[in-house]
Amino acid sequence: MKDLKVVFMGTPDFSVPVLQGLIDTCNVIGVVTQPDKEVGRKKEIEFSPIKKLAIANNIKVLQPEKIRTDFQCVLDLNPDIIITCAYGQIIPVEILEYPKYKCINVHASLLPKYRGGAPIHRAIINGEKETGITIMYMAPGMDDGDIISQEKISIGENETVGELHDKLSIMGKELLLKTLPSIIDGTNERIKQDETKVSLAKIIKKEDEVIDFNDSAINVHNKIRGLSPFPGGYALLEDKRVKFYKSKVEKTNIAALPGTIVKVDKTGMYVKTNDELVVIEELKIEGKKRLTIQDLLNGMNKEELLNKIFRKE
Repeated sequence: MKDLKVVFMGTPDFSVPVLQGLIDTCNVIGVVTQPDKEVGRKKEIEFSPIKKLAIANNIKVLQPEKIRTDFQCVLDLNPDIIITCAYGQIIPVEILEYPKYKCINVHASLLPKYRGGAPIHRAIINGEKETGITIMYMAPGMDDGDIISQEKISIGENETVGELHDKLSIMGKELLLKTLPSIIDGTNERIKQDETKVSLAKIIKKEDEVIDFNDSAINVHNKIRGLSPFPGGYALLEDKRVKFYKSKVEKTNIAALPGTIVKVDKTGMYVKTNDELVVIEELKIEGKKRLTIQDLLNGMNKEELLNKIFRKE
């Protein structure tokens, strides 16, 4: 497939293995990624991970502010196929209909479940037991194109979004490269999505990051791991914001208000929910670095924590 002219559209770390796989096997003639961002107090310009990889491989980079109107630069590259993965903008029909082999998307869910921008987060938060990768033809709607291929993966009961993200990123690359030859020779499947089974994976907003211990232990645990390590779920302890990164569920017969720290030892911080306990194993107190509970206790007496109550903002 070295003569296949590919334009790749993507932005975050998740897309990097996919682009690298295409660089290794195809002729990537251009990369489209989101405009550079200003970060930090000094507002320094930061390139997207995809832009960095493209530059390292001497590939032309395009960064239209609004691809819906500023798309001619992509068409001018005259690609045989356009492949997208977590690009971050809706692709206009002018691009979708242009390439010989159309536009293909790598999506991190088993479509039609979890269409949208946060499929990995939402799958874990909702307590799903499995997810996967879908290779699909792109359509004007959001992730609603015909399915070409899919591959499943189990989600561990304590697996975090960061861990699952990295597995799915590699799986996306491998499934795409396995599927591409059938797209080129026209032997691929093309399966309509079942609209009766659609679910949405809305982008995580600030209000979604709050951990409410008035919920069940399993829901709290799933939300903690579904936000770990990015962006990180949190609650308030006195006047400090505390982010949680690793947890598990444990049964209890202890009676206490939800959010109460009922036990602390080197194995974890045991917090009451509206039914069982959530055992916090790693956290970050505002103004301090991320720590295991054992490391936290090296600089803090557990009596300072017992019976304190986590609350929402």
